[in-house]
Amino acid sequence: MARENDKNAQARLKRIAGQVAGIQQMLEGGRDCVEVLHQLAAVQAALIETGRVILAEQFEAALEAAVAAGDPRARRERLDAMMAMFARFSRLNGAQGGARAGEAP
Repeated sequence: MARENDKNAQARLKRIAGQVAGIQQMLEGGRDCVEVLHQLAAVQAALIETGRVILAEQFEAALEAAVAAGDPRARRERLDAMMAMFARFSRLNGAQGGARAGEAP
């Protein structure tokens, strides 16, 4: 992963960790269930977006490698690996039903 995108992903994950700690405090403080669920949805959306940032960077690198591969078989293998990676991430993201947390479907 490129250095800048790596730092971006790390910063996002640190913010998410802070959000999770805040949710823990909300639970310990007896906060309203709806408020807690709202924050959980925000964390879920932030995790999905962080995954998208990482996936986009990985796709870019894999696509460059596939284009650079002179051998059609090697190119096909790289493209198949990209599609498998995308499929795994899509299954993880599928729990949101296509809409981002906090947005109308």
